[in-house]
Amino acid sequence: MVEDDTLVREFVAAQLRSLGYKTVSAADARAAMVMVENGQPFDLLFTDVIMPGGMTGRQLADETTKRRPGIKVLYTSGYTDNAIVHHGRLDPGVLLLTKPYRKSRLAKMVRLALEGEGA
Repeated sequence: MVEDDTLVREFVAAQLRSLGYKTVSAADARAAMVMVENGQPFDLLFTDVIMPGGMTGRQLADETTKRRPGIKVLYTSGYTDNAIVHHGRLDPGVLLLTKPYRKSRLAKMVRLALEGEGA
């Protein structure tokens, strides 16, 4: 999970653990890329779309999927105008969990992403 807000990152990680998922988290895309490069195992990249540090969640996902083809990706954002939403429509195959969200919605979207469901 990649989220720049410490409180949100810790809260969502706790929610995911309570749902039975093992989590690793990073504060930004650069830290996440270090994990990818070092071979950190994970099945799903759950990333905020807009982050500081010069790399968006979409760019992170693109770089990650180059190195790990087939990796599942779930985006989250509190913004509706971002790198994956164009004129109110998501890019094909993109799953976006909009903030704020409830635990039940998080559970559903993670399950959909892991099962490979498109948007």
